[in-house]
Amino acid sequence: MEMNEILVTYGENIEEQAYSLAETAELSALIGGRERRIGLKPNLVLASPAEEGATTHPEIARGLIRYLRKNGFTNIVILEGSWVGARTGDAFPLCGYTALVSDLGSAETRVELLDLQADRAHPYDCKGMKIEICDSAMAVDFMINLPVMKGHCQTLVTCALKNNKGVLPDREKQRFHSLGLHKPIAHLNTVAKNDFILVDGICGDLDFEEGGNPVYSGKLYAARDPVLCDAWTAAQMGYRVEEIPYIGMAAALGVGCADPAKAVIRELTPPLVPRKAPTDQRSEPSGKVRQLASYINEEKSCSACYANLIFALSRMEKAELKKLPEKVCIGQGFKGKAGTLGVGRCTGSFDASLPGCPPAGTDIAAFLRGLM
Repeated sequence: MEMNEILVTYGENIEEQAYSLAETAELSALIGGRERRIGLKPNLVLASPAEEGATTHPEIARGLIRYLRKNGFTNIVILEGSWVGARTGDAFPLCGYTALVSDLGSAETRVELLDLQADRAHPYDCKGMKIEICDSAMAVDFMINLPVMKGHCQTLVTCALKNNKGVLPDREKQRFHSLGLHKPIAHLNTVAKNDFILVDGICGDLDFEEGGNPVYSGKLYAARDPVLCDAWTAAQMGYRVEEIPYIGMAAALGVGCADPAKAVIRELTPPLVPRKAPTDQRSEPSGKVRQLASYINEEKSCSACYANLIFALSRMEKAELKKLPEKVCIGQGFKGKAGTLGVGRCTGSFDASLPGCPPAGTDIAAFLRGLM
């Protein structure tokens, strides 16, 4: 897998999706020696089920561990530190990681589960900013970052770069907030290990790091460049890179590329999984998601296309939404039909239609604003 590639898969079997991404990326070759210590860093910001849009699905770790073991890797650890005020010790069992580890076999091959809130930390020079990082996170030879694609009330988007905040002791997390988050997040990633990224885009929250507004897309994607990963993620969610300062700051520090146009996207499966209706989700979405859905006329839409439309609508002001000439049509049910306003390739015969399968959230928002 090349540094500028992003591998994408859609589906409902999360474990198999994760396994497929690792196999296609030839992860074993990226890791190297079988004796190397491999870290899996999920986002377990608090004790909340993944279906609520805040935390990493444990099936992703299960699929990766199955792949790693098949390829001869046995020195594996799952490590995380929840946010200040929450206990990782509560998150591990509620989020399914304690059960995952207990299911994984004998003591000789058991995966370690490390609570970084109980870990020691030492300072590192992160290109001009001294930052304390937990010892166990720095001790791994190859770090697999497992962030959730979701919104954040302060940074707007959180994905690969910000997920590394979980390798800090609580006192350092508090300092990051006092410094405004963006600059220290960028500097942290000059030193924090981030060798392979597998993003949980299954049902990330619309706005908040702690969940509650899940938007289902059924998507997982893999990357090697954390900056490019976050730049592309921001575009899918309807943001310009300039709106997320830490992405550009990290690029300026040499962490990676901040231009989403330079990403080479390889879809392993087409985004043709029918979108799950809210009643089909294990977690009922918030009133905000339902409110945004009231601006949509949906017939058999694919999960990824629908999710990007929801993200785009959430970026628009209420006054802008009220100016929409009619509901936005989306889905396979509109193929070959006439209409006024639609997004996605399936509405190509409409008077005004945005192509793409799926179109990015930034493109959808710009398209809709251009009609006003």
